[in-house]
Amino acid sequence: MGRKLNTISIIGTGYLGKQIIEKSLLYNYDIKAFDTNQEDLSAFTEKMRGKIKEENLNATITQHYTIAEAVKDVDLVIEAVTEKLELKREVFSKIDKAASPNTIIATNSSSIPISKIEDVVDRKDKVLNIHFYDLFRLPVADIMRGNQTSEETFDKGRNWLESIDITPLEVKKECYGFVMNRIWRAIKKDCLKIWAGGHADIETVDKGWKLFCQFFSKSDYGPFQFMDRIGLDVVYDIEMSYFKNSGYPDDKPPDALKEMVERGELGVKSGKGFYNYKSQ
Repeated sequence: MGRKLNTISIIGTGYLGKQIIEKSLLYNYDIKAFDTNQEDLSAFTEKMRGKIKEENLNATITQHYTIAEAVKDVDLVIEAVTEKLELKREVFSKIDKAASPNTIIATNSSSIPISKIEDVVDRKDKVLNIHFYDLFRLPVADIMRGNQTSEETFDKGRNWLESIDITPLEVKKECYGFVMNRIWRAIKKDCLKIWAGGHADIETVDKGWKLFCQFFSKSDYGPFQFMDRIGLDVVYDIEMSYFKNSGYPDDKPPDALKEMVERGELGVKSGKGFYNYKSQ
Protein backbone atom coordinates (compact mmCIF):
# COMPACT_ATOMS: atom_id res chain seq x y z
CA MET A 1 0.00 0.00 0.00
CA GLY A 2 1.54 3.29 -1.09
CA ARG A 3 2.08 5.99 1.47
CA LYS A 4 0.00 9.07 0.64
CA LEU A 5 0.86 11.47 3.48
CA ASN A 6 4.27 12.76 4.49
CA THR A 7 4.03 15.77 6.79
CA ILE A 8 1.68 15.88 9.78
CA SER A 9 0.75 18.93 11.84
CA ILE A 10 -0.34 18.49 15.46
CA ILE A 11 -2.29 21.38 17.00
CA GLY A 12 -2.30 20.86 20.76
CA THR A 13 0.51 18.90 22.39
CA GLY A 14 -1.01 17.61 25.58
CA TYR A 15 -0.97 13.94 26.59
CA LEU A 16 -2.36 12.54 23.33
CA GLY A 17 -0.84 15.22 21.10
CA LYS A 18 2.61 14.20 22.29
CA GLN A 19 1.84 10.51 21.72
CA ILE A 20 0.63 11.18 18.17
CA ILE A 21 3.85 13.03 17.48
CA GLU A 22 6.12 10.36 18.94
CA LYS A 23 4.32 7.51 17.17
CA SER A 24 4.39 9.34 13.83
CA LEU A 25 8.09 10.13 14.15
CA LEU A 26 8.84 6.45 14.81
CA TYR A 27 7.34 5.72 11.39
CA ASN A 28 9.36 8.51 9.74
CA TYR A 29 6.70 11.16 9.30
CA ASP A 30 7.79 14.79 9.47
CA ILE A 31 6.00 16.72 12.22
CA LYS A 32 5.07 20.37 12.64
CA ALA A 33 3.73 21.15 16.12
CA PHE A 34 1.91 24.00 17.83
CA ASP A 35 0.73 24.55 21.38
CA THR A 36 -0.04 27.64 23.43
CA ASN A 37 2.36 26.32 26.10
CA GLN A 38 5.51 27.02 24.11
CA GLU A 39 7.88 26.23 26.98
CA ASP A 40 6.50 22.70 27.35
CA LEU A 41 6.44 22.22 23.58
CA SER A 42 10.05 23.38 23.30
CA ALA A 43 11.20 20.83 25.90
CA PHE A 44 9.25 18.06 24.19
CA THR A 45 10.57 19.03 20.75
CA GLU A 46 14.15 18.75 21.99
CA LYS A 47 13.37 15.39 23.57
CA MET A 48 11.98 14.11 20.26
CA ARG A 49 14.97 15.41 18.33
CA GLY A 50 17.16 13.39 20.69
CA LYS A 51 14.99 10.32 19.99
CA ILE A 52 15.26 10.87 16.22
CA LYS A 53 19.05 10.98 16.50
CA GLU A 54 19.27 8.06 18.94
CA GLU A 55 17.09 5.77 16.80
CA ASN A 56 18.43 7.08 13.48
CA LEU A 57 14.94 7.98 12.24
CA ASN A 58 14.32 9.58 8.87
CA ALA A 59 11.99 12.21 10.32
CA THR A 60 11.94 15.81 11.52
CA ILE A 61 10.03 17.81 14.10
CA THR A 62 9.66 21.58 14.14
CA GLN A 63 8.08 23.84 16.74
CA HIS A 64 5.82 26.69 15.58
CA TYR A 65 4.48 29.81 17.22
CA THR A 66 1.23 30.21 15.31
CA ILE A 67 -1.32 27.79 13.91
CA ALA A 68 -0.81 29.32 10.46
CA GLU A 69 2.90 28.44 10.53
CA ALA A 70 2.24 24.94 11.85
CA VAL A 71 -0.22 23.96 9.10
CA LYS A 72 1.63 25.41 6.12
CA ASP A 73 2.54 22.79 3.49
CA VAL A 74 1.33 19.75 5.44
CA ASP A 75 -0.75 16.77 4.32
CA LEU A 76 -2.73 16.15 7.49
CA VAL A 77 -3.59 18.27 10.53
CA ILE A 78 -4.66 16.64 13.77
CA GLU A 79 -6.43 19.05 16.13
CA ALA A 80 -5.93 17.88 19.71
CA VAL A 81 -6.96 20.89 21.80
CA THR A 82 -9.19 20.95 24.90
CA GLU A 83 -12.60 19.23 24.59
CA LYS A 84 -14.58 22.44 24.09
CA LEU A 85 -16.73 22.72 20.97
CA GLU A 86 -16.35 26.47 20.42
CA LEU A 87 -12.57 26.26 20.81
CA LYS A 88 -12.38 23.41 18.30
CA ARG A 89 -14.55 25.36 15.84
CA GLU A 90 -12.28 28.38 16.23
CA VAL A 91 -9.14 26.29 15.68
CA PHE A 92 -10.64 24.50 12.66
CA SER A 93 -11.51 27.84 11.07
CA LYS A 94 -7.93 29.07 11.52
CA ILE A 95 -6.53 25.83 10.09
CA ASP A 96 -8.87 25.98 7.09
CA LYS A 97 -7.82 29.52 6.23
CA ALA A 98 -4.07 28.81 6.48
CA ALA A 99 -3.59 25.24 5.22
CA SER A 100 -3.11 24.16 1.61
CA PRO A 101 -6.37 23.31 -0.21
CA ASN A 102 -5.62 19.56 -0.26
CA THR A 103 -4.75 19.30 3.43
CA ILE A 104 -6.96 16.95 5.47
CA ILE A 105 -8.12 18.25 8.86
CA ALA A 106 -9.02 15.78 11.62
CA THR A 107 -10.15 16.25 15.20
CA ASN A 108 -8.96 14.00 18.00
CA SER A 109 -12.10 14.86 19.98
CA SER A 110 -13.16 12.12 22.40
CA SER A 111 -16.87 12.79 21.91
CA ILE A 112 -17.70 15.62 19.48
CA PRO A 113 -18.71 14.50 15.97
CA ILE A 114 -17.02 16.33 13.10
CA SER A 115 -20.50 17.31 11.85
CA LYS A 116 -20.66 19.83 14.73
CA ILE A 117 -17.43 21.46 13.48
CA GLU A 118 -17.43 21.09 9.69
CA ASP A 119 -19.62 24.12 8.91
CA VAL A 120 -16.76 26.50 9.83
CA VAL A 121 -14.52 25.18 7.02
CA ASP A 122 -14.77 25.34 3.25
CA ARG A 123 -13.13 21.91 2.69
CA LYS A 124 -16.05 19.84 4.00
CA ASP A 125 -14.89 16.87 1.92
CA LYS A 126 -11.54 16.81 3.74
CA VAL A 127 -12.52 16.57 7.42
CA LEU A 128 -12.56 13.57 9.77
CA ASN A 129 -12.84 12.36 13.32
CA ILE A 130 -9.69 10.43 14.26
CA HIS A 131 -9.93 9.67 17.96
CA PHE A 132 -6.97 8.02 19.70
CA TYR A 133 -6.95 6.32 23.11
CA ASP A 134 -3.37 5.49 24.12
CA LEU A 135 -1.17 5.05 21.07
CA PHE A 136 1.30 2.72 22.81
CA ARG A 137 -0.86 0.69 25.21
CA LEU A 138 -4.18 0.68 23.33
CA PRO A 139 -3.21 1.19 19.67
CA VAL A 140 -6.67 1.71 18.18
CA ALA A 141 -8.43 4.82 16.87
CA ASP A 142 -12.03 5.57 15.98
CA ILE A 143 -12.34 7.05 12.50
CA MET A 144 -15.56 8.70 11.37
CA ARG A 145 -16.73 10.73 8.39
CA GLY A 146 -18.48 14.08 8.35
CA ASN A 147 -21.55 14.76 6.24
CA GLN A 148 -19.51 15.42 3.08
CA THR A 149 -16.22 13.61 3.75
CA SER A 150 -14.95 12.03 0.53
CA GLU A 151 -13.95 8.38 0.31
CA GLU A 152 -10.47 9.51 -0.75
CA THR A 153 -10.12 11.51 2.47
CA PHE A 154 -11.40 8.62 4.57
CA ASP A 155 -9.07 6.14 2.86
CA LYS A 156 -6.06 8.39 3.40
CA GLY A 157 -6.88 8.76 7.08
CA ARG A 158 -7.37 5.02 7.53
CA ASN A 159 -4.17 4.21 5.60
CA TRP A 160 -2.20 6.67 7.71
CA LEU A 161 -3.42 5.01 10.91
CA GLU A 162 -2.42 1.60 9.62
CA SER A 163 0.98 2.96 8.56
CA ILE A 164 1.77 3.93 12.18
CA ASP A 165 0.54 0.56 13.48
CA ILE A 166 -2.79 1.83 14.81
CA THR A 167 -5.90 -0.28 14.17
CA PRO A 168 -8.70 1.89 12.71
CA LEU A 169 -12.20 1.33 14.11
CA GLU A 170 -14.51 2.52 11.35
CA VAL A 171 -17.74 4.24 12.38
CA LYS A 172 -20.14 3.53 9.50
CA LYS A 173 -22.82 6.00 10.63
CA GLU A 174 -22.27 9.04 12.83
CA CYS A 175 -22.40 8.05 16.47
CA TYR A 176 -21.85 10.32 19.47
CA GLY A 177 -18.85 8.87 21.29
CA PHE A 178 -17.80 6.74 18.28
CA VAL A 179 -17.05 3.06 18.98
CA MET A 180 -14.88 2.37 22.03
CA ASN A 181 -15.68 5.60 23.87
CA ARG A 182 -19.40 4.84 23.64
CA ILE A 183 -18.84 1.31 24.94
CA TRP A 184 -16.64 2.67 27.74
CA ARG A 185 -19.32 5.26 28.60
CA ALA A 186 -21.90 2.49 29.08
CA ILE A 187 -19.51 0.71 31.45
CA LYS A 188 -18.55 3.74 33.52
CA LYS A 189 -22.16 5.01 33.66
CA ASP A 190 -23.39 1.84 35.37
CA CYS A 191 -20.28 1.55 37.54
CA LEU A 192 -21.09 5.01 38.90
CA LYS A 193 -24.74 4.04 39.45
CA ILE A 194 -23.77 0.88 41.35
CA TRP A 195 -21.40 2.92 43.54
CA ALA A 196 -23.74 5.91 44.10
CA GLY A 197 -26.69 3.61 44.83
CA GLY A 198 -24.73 1.74 47.48
CA HIS A 199 -25.18 -1.59 45.65
CA ALA A 200 -21.47 -2.53 45.86
CA ASP A 201 -18.25 -0.85 46.91
CA ILE A 202 -15.74 0.41 44.39
CA GLU A 203 -13.20 -2.35 45.17
CA THR A 204 -15.78 -5.01 44.30
CA VAL A 205 -16.67 -3.31 41.02
CA ASP A 206 -12.99 -2.97 40.06
CA LYS A 207 -12.28 -6.58 41.03
CA GLY A 208 -15.19 -7.87 38.94
CA TRP A 209 -14.22 -5.73 35.96
CA LYS A 210 -10.60 -6.93 36.00
CA LEU A 211 -11.65 -10.58 36.21
CA PHE A 212 -14.17 -10.05 33.40
CA CYS A 213 -11.48 -8.48 31.19
CA GLN A 214 -9.09 -11.35 31.97
CA PHE A 215 -11.75 -13.80 30.82
CA PHE A 216 -12.25 -11.96 27.55
CA SER A 217 -8.51 -11.67 26.90
CA LYS A 218 -8.05 -15.42 27.44
CA SER A 219 -11.12 -16.46 25.45
CA ASP A 220 -10.43 -14.05 22.56
CA TYR A 221 -14.17 -13.29 22.31
CA GLY A 222 -15.58 -9.92 21.40
CA PRO A 223 -18.99 -8.87 22.78
CA PHE A 224 -20.90 -10.11 19.73
CA GLN A 225 -19.03 -13.41 19.68
CA PHE A 226 -19.80 -13.86 23.37
CA MET A 227 -23.51 -13.09 22.83
CA ASP A 228 -23.58 -15.69 20.05
CA ARG A 229 -22.26 -18.25 22.55
CA ILE A 230 -24.76 -17.30 25.24
CA GLY A 231 -27.60 -17.54 22.71
CA LEU A 232 -29.37 -14.52 21.27
CA ASP A 233 -32.73 -15.69 22.59
CA VAL A 234 -31.24 -15.68 26.09
CA VAL A 235 -29.61 -12.29 25.48
CA TYR A 236 -32.95 -10.88 24.31
CA ASP A 237 -34.81 -12.24 27.36
CA ILE A 238 -32.19 -10.78 29.70
CA GLU A 239 -32.41 -7.36 28.06
CA MET A 240 -36.21 -7.48 28.21
CA SER A 241 -35.97 -8.27 31.92
CA TYR A 242 -33.93 -5.09 32.47
CA PHE A 243 -36.41 -3.11 30.36
CA LYS A 244 -39.46 -4.40 32.25
CA ASN A 245 -37.78 -3.62 35.55
CA SER A 246 -36.81 -0.03 34.68
CA GLY A 247 -39.41 0.94 32.10
CA TYR A 248 -36.80 3.17 30.45
CA PRO A 249 -37.14 3.19 26.63
CA ASP A 250 -33.34 3.22 26.39
CA ASP A 251 -33.23 -0.20 28.11
CA LYS A 252 -35.43 -1.87 25.49
CA PRO A 253 -33.40 -4.23 23.26
CA PRO A 254 -33.38 -3.26 19.57
CA ASP A 255 -36.08 -4.66 17.30
CA ALA A 256 -33.29 -5.94 15.05
CA LEU A 257 -32.29 -8.41 17.80
CA LYS A 258 -35.90 -9.57 18.24
CA GLU A 259 -36.14 -10.16 14.47
CA MET A 260 -32.98 -12.30 14.53
CA VAL A 261 -34.45 -14.44 17.33
CA GLU A 262 -37.73 -14.82 15.43
CA ARG A 263 -35.79 -15.99 12.35
CA GLY A 264 -34.08 -18.62 14.48
CA GLU A 265 -30.69 -16.93 14.29
CA LEU A 266 -29.71 -17.71 17.86
CA GLY A 267 -25.93 -17.89 17.61
CA VAL A 268 -23.67 -20.92 17.90
CA LYS A 269 -26.47 -23.33 18.83
CA SER A 270 -28.40 -22.60 15.62
CA GLY A 271 -25.37 -22.21 13.36
CA LYS A 272 -25.96 -18.52 12.76
CA GLY A 273 -26.23 -15.39 14.86
CA PHE A 274 -24.16 -12.25 14.49
CA TYR A 275 -21.58 -14.58 12.93
CA ASN A 276 -22.06 -17.63 10.71
CA TYR A 277 -21.01 -20.96 12.28
CA LYS A 278 -22.46 -23.39 9.75
CA SER A 279 -19.08 -24.05 8.11
CA GLN A 280 -17.32 -24.66 11.45
